[in-house]
Amino acid sequence: MEVKLEVIGRDVIKPSSPAPHDDRLQLSLLDLSLPAIYVATTFFYKSIAGESPEIMSRRLKTSLSETLSRFYPLAGRQEGLSICCNDEGVIFTEARTDLLLSDFLRNLSTNSLAAFLPEIEQGESAGTRPLLRVKVIYFGSGSGVAVTVGISHQICDASSLLTFAQAWAATSKGTTTCSPHFAGATIYPPPPPPASFQSLSIDDLYELRGRCVTNRLVFKSSKIAELKRKASSESVPVPTRVEAIMSLIWRCAANASRSNSASPKSTVMTQAMDLRLRIPFNVLPQDSMGNLQTLFFVRKGTESELEIDEMVSDFRKTKEEFSEMIKENLQGYDNDTATITTTKLGQNLLSVMGDFMSECYKPDIDLYIMSSWCRKPFYEVDFGWGNPVWMGPSSHTVYDNMVFVVLTDSRDGQDVEAWVGLPEQDMPVFLCDQDLLAYAVLNPPVLI
Repeated sequence: MEVKLEVIGRDVIKPSSPAPHDDRLQLSLLDLSLPAIYVATTFFYKSIAGESPEIMSRRLKTSLSETLSRFYPLAGRQEGLSICCNDEGVIFTEARTDLLLSDFLRNLSTNSLAAFLPEIEQGESAGTRPLLRVKVIYFGSGSGVAVTVGISHQICDASSLLTFAQAWAATSKGTTTCSPHFAGATIYPPPPPPASFQSLSIDDLYELRGRCVTNRLVFKSSKIAELKRKASSESVPVPTRVEAIMSLIWRCAANASRSNSASPKSTVMTQAMDLRLRIPFNVLPQDSMGNLQTLFFVRKGTESELEIDEMVSDFRKTKEEFSEMIKENLQGYDNDTATITTTKLGQNLLSVMGDFMSECYKPDIDLYIMSSWCRKPFYEVDFGWGNPVWMGPSSHTVYDNMVFVVLTDSRDGQDVEAWVGLPEQDMPVFLCDQDLLAYAVLNPPVLI
């Protein structure tokens, strides 16, 4: 179902207390290499009886201002190779629609989600665009509200987005959280002076594949169990659900591409890896803000049969090798006298990603960029209206020419939703793959 939004307000929200004088956040080489896009998601809530949009708006704005006083770099602006914490503020946009929330979700159109996501406005540059944008949409007859949070990818990843959303929601309910640690150039080194960087654009990165379209798939828990059994092997007797689902999607997408190609291409799957889960908490706290991730990649040659059990086995082997490399690079770390920047970790991770970029961004290679948001408590972000009835990742217009896969939990935590962006010519073939349809349902209604 298409949605028409009427914008009813656009405000600049500043921190309730000023940032430390002349404070700056140094950006890392990884930060500066990322494209100028927003990492975003939208939370959908049922409204509470008697709470008008005016009351909700006032509470959200006040709590956002208070939260920004602890997350003050987000209210700053990028100046060269760092963030100037100058309290310029964030953009808070409000809109409304006559649609009922239940009707919108029951007849969900992936195309309609474009209206909910933050966009870089015409004329904005790195030094003028806000690092954080919020959009609040009120549904008809007081039936519900949607809250979109989008943070510049040059200062945060998905886990950082969740940390901020959790803190803002807690503040909205009257609970104060601790100030987070902005990692900046803690793990990945800053650029050596003198240096200047221009952000990559999504168009530059993904022009090789042409325009892409997005679809939503849902894997029910019973089907996931069947898929895991099919994907098992002697080397991986019990695959994880992420390993099994990503390998199936990769296989079906690669087969779709091959069906449209004059000659078979090599295919590469890459998955983001959250460093917070692999580095000791006393080194890198779980609530650290920044681009604290790396990636590993698996490649299959042109003659590969793309058997799912073999793909899962390669997936597991590469992931374990990468985790072991991280562990080895942390050996010798002294909590009292050193920082993590004294290890080889950041440089080695950048070296691996550099090799990946030079090897995989080629016309004769099909690249599938995958990320899992599963097991992250997005469905516990409660602004005072209860837990979200549904959420969706930033998987539409921000990446409308990007080949990607994002996995998220369902509301009950048992099923998995997959947002898949593929080239226009490949998507119809992908969606007709009987191996895929044996385990996934295409864009079922969201019932609340």
